[in-house]
Amino acid sequence: MLDLILCVDDDPITLMLCKKTIAKTSFSREIITAKNGEEALQYFDSLKQNNETKNLPQFIFLDLNMPVMGGWEFLDRFSSSNYSDYNTTKVVVLSSTIDPEDLEKAKKYHMVIDFLPKPINLTMLDYLTNKINQED
Repeated sequence: MLDLILCVDDDPITLMLCKKTIAKTSFSREIITAKNGEEALQYFDSLKQNNETKNLPQFIFLDLNMPVMGGWEFLDRFSSSNYSDYNTTKVVVLSSTIDPEDLEKAKKYHMVIDFLPKPINLTMLDYLTNKINQED
């Protein structure tokens, strides 16, 4: 079981479904949310500013299409040296469209371990749990 995950999505219904689905499993003890990539980066910036390591999300579920800052821009910034302290945080892109070009683009980011369709469900969480356990 993970200690903390971050769900980044601009749709409150998607965030609620994500929280409820994860709460039904033993995937994570705690779930925090951000409405866009900028809000997610602000969370990591506050961790860095406070030298805090205990509230570091081990996992991010990331939407691609969001206002203010979308998933691709978040990944570009998050993979920069400014956020190298968080390079152990894994990302799963959750998208309502599965464009083959997006799948290929996602593979270019070292922290992205998968690209899955929305909404998240129990089968996906089982799959990700197995994938994480195989990496350990």
